[in-house]
Amino acid sequence: MATTSSCYTSPLHTGVFTKQQSILPSSTSLLTCATRRSPISLRSIPRPVVVAAAANAVEVEKQAVAPTPSKILPFRVGHGFDLHRLEPGYPLIIGGINIPHDKGCEAHSDGDVLLHCVVDAILGALGLPDIGQIFPDSDPKWKGAASSVFIKEAVRLMDEAGYELGNLDATLILQRPKVSPHKEAIRANLSLLLGADPSVVNLKAKTHEKVDSLGENRSIAAHTVVLLMKK
Repeated sequence: MATTSSCYTSPLHTGVFTKQQSILPSSTSLLTCATRRSPISLRSIPRPVVVAAAANAVEVEKQAVAPTPSKILPFRVGHGFDLHRLEPGYPLIIGGINIPHDKGCEAHSDGDVLLHCVVDAILGALGLPDIGQIFPDSDPKWKGAASSVFIKEAVRLMDEAGYELGNLDATLILQRPKVSPHKEAIRANLSLLLGADPSVVNLKAKTHEKVDSLGENRSIAAHTVVLLMKK
């Protein structure tokens, strides 16, 4: 069977062979010889210059992981979620308001599920660690602490970063008690803590249709989405 051989010069970074043509200096080119049969098969013969290319690749990788300053964005979006177990003997505090109920949130602090997830939403929008890292439950100074302390710190960090609240949308999920009689008091207090107009703070409440721990009145949860805007 007849065979023919030909050599190709190829720039390393393209992997495309161009006969008798190179767009890079010879020191950065790869000479590859191929033996053509029927059917065609190609066998590459690497040269020592590949080592130099590998060194360049390492340098690029180091540059890619180099730290860069945080981006200044016109707005930022954050989401927060929190869930607490309901147990007898604890007060039920939602948004800083004490809600009459036979159970309350078992927690290291006051267990305010709404304020906790609002704090996490703000911290998330700012690209900061979550509430559990900033206020760890392993620290005794937060034992029984009012969650208003946490939200005031989140607002301070937001202000320090040069942002203000655009709007907030929160959803409480619990089977009992009914939140509707307390909704306006909760929203007004949340607006006050955030230093925001009540018109940009929204609160909704849902049951869990008697499904799982939420629907069986063994827990309470909340979701919050915030939009922060550059001042």
